[in-house]
Amino acid sequence: MQNALRQYTDLFDANRPTIDAAAGTPLNAPRDKARATLEGASLPTHHTEGYEKTSIEEMFAPDYGINVARVGIPVDVAASFRCDVPNLSTLLATVVNDKFIPAATLESRLPEGVTFMSLARASREMPEIVSRYYASVAPDSDPCVALNTMLAQDGVFIHLARNVQPEKALQLVNIFQAPVPMAAFRRVLVVLEEGAALRLLVCDHTQDHTNSYLASQVTEIHLAPGARLEMCAIEESSPLTSRHSMTFVNQEADTEAVINSTTLTCGKSRNDFHVSLRGHHAVSRLSGMAIGGDSMHIDNNTSVVHNSGHCHSDQLFKYVLDNESQGAFEGSIVVKPDAAFTEAYQTNRNILASEKASMHCKPQLIINNDDVKCSHGASTGQLDDEALFYMQARGIPKEEARTMLMQAFMVDVIETVKIPGLREKLHHLVDRRFAGSLGECASCRNHE
Repeated sequence: MQNALRQYTDLFDANRPTIDAAAGTPLNAPRDKARATLEGASLPTHHTEGYEKTSIEEMFAPDYGINVARVGIPVDVAASFRCDVPNLSTLLATVVNDKFIPAATLESRLPEGVTFMSLARASREMPEIVSRYYASVAPDSDPCVALNTMLAQDGVFIHLARNVQPEKALQLVNIFQAPVPMAAFRRVLVVLEEGAALRLLVCDHTQDHTNSYLASQVTEIHLAPGARLEMCAIEESSPLTSRHSMTFVNQEADTEAVINSTTLTCGKSRNDFHVSLRGHHAVSRLSGMAIGGDSMHIDNNTSVVHNSGHCHSDQLFKYVLDNESQGAFEGSIVVKPDAAFTEAYQTNRNILASEKASMHCKPQLIINNDDVKCSHGASTGQLDDEALFYMQARGIPKEEARTMLMQAFMVDVIETVKIPGLREKLHHLVDRRFAGSLGECASCRNHE
């Protein structure tokens, strides 16, 4: 067993009763299987297909602390909103390191049929429904998933009853704040029953920029027939934060999932998206943008599997990389033999704004049916010199012209966001990120 896994399995073996005590049976039941999966296993490295640019082994190797005993750690939630977490009219909850903390009025404001609570609490109070869906989409044969399943003590549970469509979006803010280096194993379970519709905003934020942090997050999403999900994830973490986020989506017939992932600042970030279309006329729309600077490392990996016919999927990912930042995008579309009349499209476009920035892209199509419409494309280049010259000739300073071109490059990704008010906020955040002023507030400067 690799050292990175050994420290976590040893910790689990030594603290199993304490880990189990934090949650109910649905979270505890899969731990033995997950622990067995990790025996003799290893985490992906640069030599593992799909991870050529991001070694999960190296990411998890440092000796981080884990709050197994559930010690309370004070955090100023309001500081995150001063640091550009979108402040919308939403139903709000936070996860501080790996502990779910609802807003004071959350439960009283939730509409009938909407559950938004701690996953540990749900596993005790709603064991039947949590047991039915937990660890059923994310495969524990994957060592990264198994590690999360083995150690997750809390997370988020979202459930919408049949035909429930809340007017307000739900917002989840993940916050890192601790006096020592910290690892957090977070789990998110989203279940939309038939005909339900959810808008979900997820923000990742690091308040303390002096300590190193590691996030392992597994999100499982179940969409029953006719359900709709709009989800936007925004990452604004610190240079010392490493993050591995894995999202698994199961879509039944006539469902629609629109998912946008935006990385504004980070240390090392790896995002995996696995979508399975299992019913006729399901629609999946994945999009993402990444703005890299300094030595940021941003890796997005997608897998969309068409198991059933008459389904549609599209993917659009764009990167702007400056300084010595590194980007990676690997995306696959798989069409199974029974998935006739599939439409599937994938696009990746990248700009290298400096000579030291680098980008790795690998689009893939695996088609096992002739009655399909599928395409993929990828390109990496630099800013248009003619456009820069044209703008400078009209009195726009070079740096301002560069910023304007990079902003324009991201517009079509931002336009995929449909949550009311968020698209405008995202335009603002992207503009500030290119201007170099994102996240500048007194709270953060006090930690630097």
